[in-house]
Amino acid sequence: MLKLKTLIPGLLLVLLFFGAAIPASCASATAQQQYVHADATYLILKKNPAKQKYRESWVKCINQYQRVNTDFPDSSWAPAGLYRSAQLYLELHKRSRRDRDKIEAIDLLKRIQGRYPDSAYTERARHLLKKIASARSAPAPKRKAPLKRITSLKKRTFKHRMPTTRVAAAPSPPKPVKRPRPVKQSKPAKQPQPASPSTDTHITGLRFWSNPEYTRVVIDASRNRTFSHKLLKKDPATGKPQRLYIDLHHSRLGKGVPRHTAINDNLLIQARAGQYSPHTVRVVIDIKSFDNYKVFSLKDPFRLVVDVWAKGGARKTKKNGKTRALVSTDNLKSSDITRQLALGVRKIVIDPGHGGKDPGAPGYLKNVWEKDVVLKISKRLAAKMRDRLKCDVVLTRSTDTFLTLEERTAIANTRNADLFISLHCNAARSRNAYGMETYFLNLATDDQAIAVAARENATSRKNISDLESILNDLMKNAKINESSRLATKVQGAMCKGLAKKYSKIKSLGVKQAPFYVLLGARMPSILIETSFLSNKRECKRLVSSTFQERLCDSIIDGVERYIKETNPKTF
Repeated sequence: MLKLKTLIPGLLLVLLFFGAAIPASCASATAQQQYVHADATYLILKKNPAKQKYRESWVKCINQYQRVNTDFPDSSWAPAGLYRSAQLYLELHKRSRRDRDKIEAIDLLKRIQGRYPDSAYTERARHLLKKIASARSAPAPKRKAPLKRITSLKKRTFKHRMPTTRVAAAPSPPKPVKRPRPVKQSKPAKQPQPASPSTDTHITGLRFWSNPEYTRVVIDASRNRTFSHKLLKKDPATGKPQRLYIDLHHSRLGKGVPRHTAINDNLLIQARAGQYSPHTVRVVIDIKSFDNYKVFSLKDPFRLVVDVWAKGGARKTKKNGKTRALVSTDNLKSSDITRQLALGVRKIVIDPGHGGKDPGAPGYLKNVWEKDVVLKISKRLAAKMRDRLKCDVVLTRSTDTFLTLEERTAIANTRNADLFISLHCNAARSRNAYGMETYFLNLATDDQAIAVAARENATSRKNISDLESILNDLMKNAKINESSRLATKVQGAMCKGLAKKYSKIKSLGVKQAPFYVLLGARMPSILIETSFLSNKRECKRLVSSTFQERLCDSIIDGVERYIKETNPKTF
């Protein structure tokens, strides 16, 4: 009679075979099936010491566990997939000795605590983090002799890292029905409110950016939640101004969120946050005056964005009863001002993608990251634009700092930019992929555009498809036609200019996709994927100062052609 232990590997192999035949996007594929499928792959890896010597074998397992979270983020299996991914990263770290693998594991464990505070895996993540911290303080063990066949562990994965989304493992699948709920007993004195149920999310912050014509308010939350909003009329009897309130359902107000946030610009008075009911947080925005507003949500992490615009939106002021344009004279000579007024482009905002804790895509070359490459290119581009176009150029970041995607757009709007250009480097699993492409905001037209948008938005493809329901309304005020023409001019100039000196310059064309960083922009806006960092030839070019100079010149050629053909009305 066969022992049960001898049957288990065979059964898992059969399960893996049939599981592979079910596409992840199929409606019949469940979170549990994906988790079991990942477990089967991991079991095969554990029983094959030869495969364990190769990094790609571990990454394959990690990606399968992570898909449980990305495809089913609200499932009880999602934190289990993240926990298992973290465990595998730690196992991989023991073999590769790369600090990046340990950092990935720590990020995933912290993500479990932030996004799934009531999951049983939160306590496991906390325990594992303590174990990692204690291991750091312990004396380093003597390192074993390097494996002879470990060289392939230096291979890099070129999938964009979604900030704090890679998660690690659990010893066994969760049991949603019997899942224990950890009791939060730490610091009881700072918990004056009763403990929220497991379904409640926490409102963690409230931020805003403003200028005389535009204000953006962002409400941060720990988890996705439904919300509603309503505009209330001014009440002279009680002295209450016009108000916009947003209710976040199944939510509780976090301890560090101020009840009153003074704004005091031309549009808004303040934002007030409070616990409207035991499971509803209400944010009330007191209004001075406005012409239009939009409320929409972004994910990973979840936050609500409120955009408010002034009447007319023209940058004008009155003097002696006459209306005239306000002109920014930063970096402009008097002769240049006249030229720019005729062209209609006075200020350009350049946005170097990623930064800080978000490194972007890893390069083919060691220690090359997207955030560093695009920052160098952006600084060169800004200097050249000021010299050639004689206009004011603003960088959203000039150092290695982290900015949220909604903050970048808010900078462009509040600085009254006439053009907004976001710079990125592309990446793909295949090292043979190469070329450059330029995007503008719209609904995605193909799977590749959806994949690029999901990577740059640090979210899942599902969330990209959810954006379509709000894009139609948001794009009414976006300058889509102008953005499309700007993207066409820049894409053509880049490829033509670089092809004069470099071989194998490939144009991937002008495309459209829903990028978070372009949502709400009130000026022609584009996102440039300069080249593929994952490609050996293009990675070497991107870090070359000569190539960066030629790339910047080509981009400016495209912007200049767009300006000359636009023929805007003079002020």
